[in-house]
Amino acid sequence: MFFIKLISLIIIIYLVILLTILLAQRKFLYHPSMNNYLNETGLIHKVEKVTIQTGDKIDLIGWFHQKDIKKKTLLFFHGNAGGLDDRIYKLNHIGDLDINFLIIAYRGFNGNSGKPSEKGLYLDAKGAVSWLKSKGIDKKNIILYGESLGTGVAIETGKNNIFAGIILESPFTSMIEMGKIYYPYLPVRLLLKDKFESKKKIKDINFPILVMHGIQDKIVPFYMGKKIYELANQPKYNYFSDFDGHMMDFNNNLLNTLESFVKSLK
Repeated sequence: MFFIKLISLIIIIYLVILLTILLAQRKFLYHPSMNNYLNETGLIHKVEKVTIQTGDKIDLIGWFHQKDIKKKTLLFFHGNAGGLDDRIYKLNHIGDLDINFLIIAYRGFNGNSGKPSEKGLYLDAKGAVSWLKSKGIDKKNIILYGESLGTGVAIETGKNNIFAGIILESPFTSMIEMGKIYYPYLPVRLLLKDKFESKKKIKDINFPILVMHGIQDKIVPFYMGKKIYELANQPKYNYFSDFDGHMMDFNNNLLNTLESFVKSLK
């Protein structure tokens, strides 16, 4: 009798865990108020604070740095934590390149209305591309840049399209495979709402790609970035660092790689 009660209790606890994960999973995935990034005191390049409207009428905050509208423009999709301020150290380096850049904060981030979801982030990305088009910037002059979770957004945006190029920093294969690492005791595939299946989409990218990943990454395993690179079409390039973790060091080696990639784009 005791054994039956114990098994029943374990089953009930497990079902409660499943229900909690099912209902609250997006709170585990998206962290607008968390900052895991390096901070710098301020932007060294002039940016225009812009408002970008999505197809479902949500207004997003963005920063636009313009050198010359005829030059390439890098469209930056950030990761799952923090906001625009937390990417200043990267933007200061990106702004040194001979390109324009636009970074947007997703719905639910940086005080934006709405709640983040896979579908919602894809709409945010489409809104950013449309905004650039309204400024006279065609897709063929846009470089997509995805950081961590943002790599899933960049890949979805780029698939079956023609952009100038795509840069993936610390990419994952799919959120399903990530979930299996962190929650091996759960039926992740059945529970997960936001799957971000980049591994299935990367073959639909048919323009130059640069994959950057640190071998010491403890959040997104390095083998995932390597797998994305292996599945990608040519022309493709990689920057695999022996010493970097998830927050890659924007040192001279990485910056030289970025600069060479940007210069190689037509």
